[in-house]
Amino acid sequence: MNKSRVEAYTDAVVAIIITIMILEFKVPNSAKWKGITQQFPYFFAYIISFIFIGVAWYNHHYMFALAIRISKKVYWVNNFWLFSMSLLPIATGWVGKFPNFRNPEYLYFLVFIFWSLTYLWLSNSIRTTAEHIHSKVDRSISNMPPFKFLNSIFFPISIIITIIGIYIYPIFGLCFTLLELVILAFLTTNDSDQIN
Repeated sequence: MNKSRVEAYTDAVVAIIITIMILEFKVPNSAKWKGITQQFPYFFAYIISFIFIGVAWYNHHYMFALAIRISKKVYWVNNFWLFSMSLLPIATGWVGKFPNFRNPEYLYFLVFIFWSLTYLWLSNSIRTTAEHIHSKVDRSISNMPPFKFLNSIFFPISIIITIIGIYIYPIFGLCFTLLELVILAFLTTNDSDQIN
């Protein structure tokens, strides 16, 4: 399958997701600063989701740049990964409106887990494409920090910690997700900025 077409399609869907989230900002009904500061909870959730998408896109680009071929399986798993990301605007909107309530925080975190699992599935699908097994592609993807994290004991431990944290203090969910994303944004493979 033509790799560039799949990448272009993915980029378009990601751009639409970001556009939907930014359109959730409402023009204040007042000219006072209070009108804009009332939207701070959504702005905070939006920042986290924007970083989420940025980290996801960067790592996705890296994997696709390494890939020699995009199989039919990879194409469909990529669609499933995009579907998981397309749920972000709903979760972001809800948690942004009710940041101190458990249910919106749990939904946001469930979307994050769903996305993480589909990302792991996509990574493994690219690695196990016939041309990639035991090759540089396989090794490079296996060395990616997100791939290592999702395959480690730290991933389920972080899930348990976040579930408990949200129950005790709901905003913990967004804060812990932000922390994980910032770490993954800075931890990249050495050659990630040398791939075209």
